[in-house]
Amino acid sequence: MRVCFALFTVFVAVYCRKVFTGDQVLRVNANSEEQIQLLKELENRDMLELDFWTHPVSSDLPVDIHVPYASLYAVQRFLQDNQIPFHVMIKDLQELVDKEQEDLQRSAMKSADAKSFDYGAYHKLDTIYSWMDSMVADHPNLISKVQIGFSYEKRPMYVLKFSTGGSKRPAIWIDAGIHSREWVSTASTLWMANKMATDFGVDPSVTSLLGQMDVYLMIVTNPDGYAYTHTNDRMWRKTRSVNSGSSCRGVDPNRNWDAGFGGPGASKNPCSDSYHGPSAHSAIEVQNIVDLIKNHGNFKSFISIHAYSQLLMYPHGYTCTDIPDKAELDSVGRRAVQDLSSLYGTSYSVGSICKIIYQASGGSIDWSYKVGVKYSFAFELRDTGRYGFLLPANQIIPTASETWLALKYIMEYVRDHPY
Repeated sequence: MRVCFALFTVFVAVYCRKVFTGDQVLRVNANSEEQIQLLKELENRDMLELDFWTHPVSSDLPVDIHVPYASLYAVQRFLQDNQIPFHVMIKDLQELVDKEQEDLQRSAMKSADAKSFDYGAYHKLDTIYSWMDSMVADHPNLISKVQIGFSYEKRPMYVLKFSTGGSKRPAIWIDAGIHSREWVSTASTLWMANKMATDFGVDPSVTSLLGQMDVYLMIVTNPDGYAYTHTNDRMWRKTRSVNSGSSCRGVDPNRNWDAGFGGPGASKNPCSDSYHGPSAHSAIEVQNIVDLIKNHGNFKSFISIHAYSQLLMYPHGYTCTDIPDKAELDSVGRRAVQDLSSLYGTSYSVGSICKIIYQASGGSIDWSYKVGVKYSFAFELRDTGRYGFLLPANQIIPTASETWLALKYIMEYVRDHPY
């Protein structure tokens, strides 16, 4: 009986997981506004089940499209008939997923203890939560694990609070993994959390920073979605909430904030990966963060970490109108990416969300800026499309190491420029 049950468990684990055999990621380079409009029409063809990893905005930016095997012929024919240039970025998506799973299984054999934790690997949610406990145990006078609420599926949502004491001191918010398939954002933040902890008392700048400010670090902002990417669908982006009147689940938690809610760059279709939800802050995962930020009342910076495209962005996303603090935030961003590039030569672009990537309404850093958090930034980490959301694990530590340099500069600037 035990053997049968074990076999059944393996069967369920394997066959309930979405597979991408033969799926390809195409990079499309539109040459004109007419071709951009054709790509937007293609994006709205629900029957093809296309997953636009980047969106058609202008002929200056490539468009990456995950195309299911069953739709490959139709999509390639469409592009060829309309003379829209494209090439294959990823020949078989499942091959990358399989390699990632092999690495994940190897890393799962290691201890979740912070001292032996494998920062060069991707980890499941339970392992990350256990690691948090180890971090608190190893740094009891610096780190605490704060539960800010529960997700839609009743998973606890935790923030690591770095603090040397005091109540509601000036604070910096950092989150990762708001889009659940962006694993490298979560993995990099794990490394950076450990870096900050081990540098405290050693690096004068980090010691000074944490002597004056608190840092709130949310490593898994979308726990339901993140868990689902490990068990069912590696490409899942949204939350896992039930949408009334629709069989499609989930809300895009970075289109759900009260900043231009429901505007361009967000969808009213519950089946879309960019579905904004029925109302601003309807996603409990978003509301929990909003409550913490508002109740605290003294956050000076809000930084959200995403992947991919190698960008450092500031508001706005919902409109292309410049913010009053554009010059300062642009200057800070450019200096930060200089520090980032100094390690491996990785190239980042800097600008407002609307102008540098695409118009997107209801985003988190637009909201934080709107409520008075001046130093609001969003990172898009490695890479620029070769692997997309499936960045190999051997790039986690290089990605985290270079990003830390940029993040550290921003935090130092915030410390030195109170407002």
